[in-house]
Order: sequence, then C-alpha cells, then structure tokens
Amino acid sequence: MKRWLAVSSFFVLLLCAVPQEILAQKVALGGRFGISFGSGAGASSAGLQIGPTFDIEFNKGMMVGSEFNINTQTGTPIEWANYFKYMIPMKSTKIAPYADGGFSLWLVTGGPFFGIRFGGGAYFKVGPNLYVPADLQLGPVFVTGTTVFYFAMTSGIRYTLP
Repeated sequence: MKRWLAVSSFFVLLLCAVPQEILAQKVALGGRFGISFGSGAGASSAGLQIGPTFDIEFNKGMMVGSEFNINTQTGTPIEWANYFKYMIPMKSTKIAPYADGGFSLWLVTGGPFFGIRFGGGAYFKVGPNLYVPADLQLGPVFVTGTTVFYFAMTSGIRYTLP
C-alpha cells in the first residue's frame, strides 16, 4: 500500500509541475468499455474492461493521456495506462485514425506489474466535440517469473472540452 501511495503522490506532484500553457491545450474526457484477453504462464482468460480516459493535445495531432481500466478476469486486474497518441492526418473530418503507445502499471494479486502497450484505432465524430472511439490495445505485462500478453478491443465515448 505504501508503494501505491508513493506512486500516486509522484504523479500528483508531476501534474502540479505541468506548465499552464500545456493545460490550456485541448483536453478530452471519456470512457471505454469492451473485452480484454490475457494469456501467459500456460493459462488464458477473457473478460470485460471498463474505465475512464483523459488526454491533452500538446501539439497539433499529438497527445499524452492516461486511463484507468478495470478488468473482470481472475484477480480483477486493474490497469493504469499512460500513453503518447499520434493522430494520423486524413482529409475526412468524420473519422480520425490514430496510433499510440506507452506503459502501464497493473495492480493484481502478487504485486504491481509493469506493462508495455501499443495499438491504435479511430475516433468517429457524432456531434460537436463528441466522438465514439474504436480502439485496439495489446502488449506484454511483465509478471513475476513470466510474461502475460494482453489484448483489448474497446469502444466508448470521448468529449473534447471547448
């Protein structure tokens, strides 16, 4: 518990140190829901995934973000993911594809574990500042003594603050 408190405190201090110019950029809030799969150490499992998302556009077409996902597999793994997202330029204004990558901290029985994630998807515009994402994420999670491979297919809702 002390480790979790230390990590949380570090990220709160980091957010306080972010220059105000960055916070003045486009901010998006949302949520995701879908299915997730985990496989490794001779076992595999599937479950549902749900969680809030948050990102900040710091340069045209480039964002940093974070999400907090709860999965329903055995042990109820919780993922705290941080990522860099690159929006792929397209002429269409209704579809905005992207690629992303980053790292994650997995909280599950046996300790916190480190993961690397990458993937992509697209945002489909459904209204002013309102989008429906289609997202795929995958990558390894380094569990003690082995590696678990993680895969998730999700959708949800995303709102860009004006």
